[in-house]
Amino acid sequence: MTTKTAMAIAAHPDDIEFLMAGTLMLLRDAGYQIHYLNIASGCCGSMTLPRDEIAAVRHQEAQAACAAIGAVHHESLCDDLEIFYDKPLLAKVASVVRQVAPEILLTHSPADYMEDHTNACRLAVTAAFTRGMPNFPVDPDRPIVTQKVTVYHAQPYGNRDPLRQLIWPDCFVDTSSVIEQKVQMLACHASQKDWLDQTQGVDSYLQALKDADRERGEMSGVYEFAEGWRRHLHAGFCDPDDDPLSIALKRFLHRREVDEVPSGGDAFARPLGR
Repeated sequence: MTTKTAMAIAAHPDDIEFLMAGTLMLLRDAGYQIHYLNIASGCCGSMTLPRDEIAAVRHQEAQAACAAIGAVHHESLCDDLEIFYDKPLLAKVASVVRQVAPEILLTHSPADYMEDHTNACRLAVTAAFTRGMPNFPVDPDRPIVTQKVTVYHAQPYGNRDPLRQLIWPDCFVDTSSVIEQKVQMLACHASQKDWLDQTQGVDSYLQALKDADRERGEMSGVYEFAEGWRRHLHAGFCDPDDDPLSIALKRFLHRREVDEVPSGGDAFARPLGR
């Protein structure tokens, strides 16, 4: 029997925790093997420690966060602010995607407040697209896979695109039952407490996570805490009606209809300082 797999690909250590970890844990509970990849090392995430030292600290923190939820940890592939949409890095990301062969791929919003997030999304999507292309070389070399994959995009930070426009997800996943586990997972990234306070005004990074999930829960009109997702176009990835996230998490998922967006919807997107 083939093991069902779900993979989260994000830019930096702690991005998965803020945006995707609740859904990832619920997929684990639904029988999926879950995988965790931060493309960048986190080497710029300190005002005091040198690059190599903070990168080593954040590597240990990410491993601890993975272990806390039973995820498979994959090594980072470049440094912070070096997530460029180029062939060498794409070949590395694509190699990991072929290794995992996920049925569900969770990644960043196509547009977010910083380029590392946007480029991480582009790399993840293209890596999934090339999974079955024998003429696209990957690094390290791995055989192609024929597994269909459905790609889902998380909400941008603050639920807004870079031009401040409010983004509504297609669906909400109820994270109320796993919110404390999300907090514990993020707490593994202890080095980020002072960094986020000093650079982005997040005076309590653990509370900021709960506030973000609560805000999305308010947007849903159904849940206390939630994560939001938009499904990528199927072409080149899966069949038109494939939606394994909705099937796996049926009890935890609310699909937003267009007429559910309130006229005062802007009030649901308070900046989170991230």
